[in-house]
Amino acid sequence: MKTSDKILQMLKNQGELTAKVIATELGLTTMGVRQHLQSLEDSQDVTFEDRKATRGRPTRYWALTPKSNSHFSDRHEELTVQLIDSVKTVFGNGGLEQLISHREQESLKLYRDELVGTSGLVEKLHALAKLRTLEGYMAKVEQADGHYWLLENHCPICAAASACLNFCRSELALFQTLFENDAIVSREEHIIEGARRCAYKVVPHNKENGQ
Repeated sequence: MKTSDKILQMLKNQGELTAKVIATELGLTTMGVRQHLQSLEDSQDVTFEDRKATRGRPTRYWALTPKSNSHFSDRHEELTVQLIDSVKTVFGNGGLEQLISHREQESLKLYRDELVGTSGLVEKLHALAKLRTLEGYMAKVEQADGHYWLLENHCPICAAASACLNFCRSELALFQTLFENDAIVSREEHIIEGARRCAYKVVPHNKENGQ
């Protein structure tokens, strides 16, 4: 295990620690530990708090940030699939469809609220890409031959979408509704079908300027 991983494990198990305590337990120099902690701070995995000591300079205590959770075991995808199966068992396919429809309507409302103040298809697309990136989709917009592409290089709900393709159908329907007055939206590449990314082709009703 790398030293940085050992430090993360210690902070996870023991809570806030000083560089001196970490160094003692790992058999390293305090200076060496501080260098690793600095790297972890740069990656936003740890943070620190300086506390007033009885004598001398304040003592620096290091702790994990929420971002550090990515270094530890995470079974949320497994849980998501189990929950989908449970909804099907308890409420049937109709119940699952209601759940997906509710999510779609809530997302539509959120996106419409966030796009208030934008004008024209291009500005709306870039605003949506920014929102989707914040949600983990790593989205961007490209232009080609009179139309646009909304490209999503990651799918943070891939486990759920694989277990129930209607999540993907719902997302396409969401985009089509969101841009119904501006463009025709179709999905040309699909991660679930083995593509590297999800690619949505956006053809403006007014092909000259996309307004």
